Amino acid sequence: MAVQIKICGLSTPETVDAALAAGATHIGLVHYEPSPRHVALDLARELREQARGKAKAVLLLVNADPETTGRALNAIQPDVVQFHGNETPQWIGGIRRSLPYEVWKAVGLKDAGTLTRSEKYIGKVDRLLFDAPAKALPGGNGTAFDWSLLSGHRHKIDWALAGGLTAGNVAEAIRATGAPLVDTSSGVESAPGVKDPQRIADFCRAAFAA
Repeated sequence: MAVQIKICGLSTPETVDAALAAGATHIGLVHYEPSPRHVALDLARELREQARGKAKAVLLLVNADPETTGRALNAIQPDVVQFHGNETPQWIGGIRRSLPYEVWKAVGLKDAGTLTRSEKYIGKVDRLLFDAPAKALPGGNGTAFDWSLLSGHRHKIDWALAGGLTAGNVAEAIRATGAPLVDTSSGVESAPGVKDPQRIADFCRAAFAA
């Protein structure tokens, strides 16, 4: 099966078009104001409609309160909601039980113990997204982690790989980890929050070639 690709942090119709043309299977819409990739709900709704039927739309939230979460989900009606903060398994599991969306949780992978601790999300999420540990922002920092942590790991939950992935290293990352889905944001940007259509195309080509 071909690898799945998520281009995260899209914020313009042109870059959504670029991701779709390059074969991305998922587009990520960040609703988190501190991020340079933040999109307001009206724009996020338009971008989601642009991708409908062509790629899955992933709404990314970070430590959003119930009101903000509900408002965003109602406005965008994504295919996937991705939690990228300190949300508890209980909170996420409640969302998954009550709403008709795929639910993902990002996990900053520091060491082998993180993999063990991530098992608390079994039955609570549809996919774990292994990313580099958080810095000033919870994601999109352009840093990779030690991929060998995932080598030979027996995953009990569907998963994806993020963290510092670019056209130059994504094939190596897929070969090293066996990732079924790869996620990039800053790796296809010319400046923070500014996606580059050529870099998106190069990334997707490299991932598919792996």
